[in-house]
Amino acid sequence: MLHPDDVGPVPWAPLHPLPGHVSRGRLERVLRRGEFAVTAEINPPDSADPDEIEQRIKPFEGWVDAINATDGSGAHCHMSSIAVSALLIRMGYSPVTQIACRDHNRIAIQGNVLGAAALGVANILCLTGDGVQAGDHPEAKPVFDLDSLSLLQTIRMMRDEGRFLSGRPITGPPQVFIGAAENPFAPPRDFRPLRLAKKIAAGAQFIQTQYCYDVPVLARFMARARDFGLHEQCFILAGVGPLASARAARWIRGNVPGVHIPDAVIARIEGARSQRAEGKRVCIDIIQELREIPGIAGIHLMAYKQEESIAEIVHESGVLRGRTPWRRDLVARMQAVETQGAT
Repeated sequence: MLHPDDVGPVPWAPLHPLPGHVSRGRLERVLRRGEFAVTAEINPPDSADPDEIEQRIKPFEGWVDAINATDGSGAHCHMSSIAVSALLIRMGYSPVTQIACRDHNRIAIQGNVLGAAALGVANILCLTGDGVQAGDHPEAKPVFDLDSLSLLQTIRMMRDEGRFLSGRPITGPPQVFIGAAENPFAPPRDFRPLRLAKKIAAGAQFIQTQYCYDVPVLARFMARARDFGLHEQCFILAGVGPLASARAARWIRGNVPGVHIPDAVIARIEGARSQRAEGKRVCIDIIQELREIPGIAGIHLMAYKQEESIAEIVHESGVLRGRTPWRRDLVARMQAVETQGAT
């Protein structure tokens, strides 16, 4: 069922952060209630048409707690993350705005944080960003004035101390839940829990990982994270996603930095009658395994060009366990009941 805390003056937020919370966002509320969170990702269109956003997010409604709006992922130009986030808010969804240090200096970043918060953004994911050579504008001038660690520190200072990096005061600090990315599968793997600890110390309150196709590797990472008590200091959401075919899996493994796909996974998909269906089944099986790893607080579902599979994957994985993330019709019904009760 829909939780009463998820209904406010606008469907995704109460007037003020709840006790012990730093934001008004639904994602933080879900995680702090101890529920298994589900986030997804939207790749912004190469368009200025807001209807394209609405079409892309339709498969998410009722199945996810928040939606990431990527910021020039792969060093390709798309509609900006803040603009997509503003549209998601207008449509009633809870966005996670991404900020990549590649394209902005500290002046622009701090202004963007204030602007995003003013628009209603409650969640910000801090990224260093892919190098420009990875995209279709290799002649672009990279910035990298900050990196993910210093970006985390900057936003935390703005929120908790109410001042810019220059020391100048902020009259209305941003009320945001701060996140970062981590890749447990990239070498050196022994260093990754230490890297996570640094990001938490810098201000990360939630983590979204790279795609997980090797559960034992992630389980070992989480065991080390628990040894350091990191699972008690932030919420860790494991990245998952369906593979369209064995050929696609090989291409991703060979061309997308940091994605580790074992041979056994590729062989399983290749041997199936329907490789696309088996790719979804692999994703569902992985989610069910991840649900049982202590310290995993949720999943981040990245279904690039397979957004229509989101509902099926979440439903069949069973991770919601009867809980319904925000949905327009349920919110309208709850608000109607509250209105009738007040009269």
